[in-house]
Amino acid sequence: MKSQFLMALALTGLATVANAGDASKGENDFKKCRSCHTIANGDDVIFKGGRTGPNLYNVVGRAAGTEDFKYSADMVAAGEGGFVWTEEAIVEFLADPTKYLRQISGNDKARSKMTFKMKGGEDVAAYLASVSPGS
Repeated sequence: MKSQFLMALALTGLATVANAGDASKGENDFKKCRSCHTIANGDDVIFKGGRTGPNLYNVVGRAAGTEDFKYSADMVAAGEGGFVWTEEAIVEFLADPTKYLRQISGNDKARSKMTFKMKGGEDVAAYLASVSPGS
């Protein structure tokens, strides 16, 4: 039993390493996101972008729906229920925001305000982690 647990733990670690993104590539890929999102720590603007979406500074490690932004009720409820953004969660969310919101909220009618989809968002997630000092 102990060896099965250790094997599962090792495989999980390998999967995490294999899926790790490149933050420098992610910074470049984030240009696709800047029409809606900015990254700013107060007056310190790290990546100037739009305000249609929430500020993504320190998003990794933050409860969903808690940034100063008008989130959907489902996103707020997910955060109140304990959902916290991780790199892995960001990758899944980017692949299909509405599907992921339905999954984390438990509401099969939930709709994400974000309609853009990005496959292979590991690099963007790694970049967002690099601008998330609280994670």
